[in-house]
Amino acid sequence: MPWETPFRPRTDNRVTQNFCDGVVTVYAVTDTARPGYQPKPGLTKKVSLRYEEQRLGIQRYYDAMQNQIQVERVLRVPRHGNINNQDVAVTEDGRQYQIDLVQSTVDVYPPALDITLTKIEQEYEVPEDDMV
Repeated sequence: MPWETPFRPRTDNRVTQNFCDGVVTVYAVTDTARPGYQPKPGLTKKVSLRYEEQRLGIQRYYDAMQNQIQVERVLRVPRHGNINNQDVAVTEDGRQYQIDLVQSTVDVYPPALDITLTKIEQEYEVPEDDMV
């Protein structure tokens, strides 16, 4: 009998994810201006997650190019229900990306999401207390 990690279901053949490539922080874009002032888009922290870098497939790359979107990375993160395609992702090196697509993955343990990151045209000011 092979050794199994604790709390892992014994009868599945799913691939185990290790999420050891880095940390990504997901932010919501909100209005950070004081009441009565001109709206100012800013970032509000949602969650920080570890990620595993995924290969950017040629099909995904060219499909995005046909829609005039420049896909830069695909990250696999633990499943978190609060991530959507209107959020901004900031990696530990400070680079900002727009989240273009959030996809649930199958046959992996623990449950995970693939988030497709695109080039961002307007960089936001990241709050200092939220830095990873």
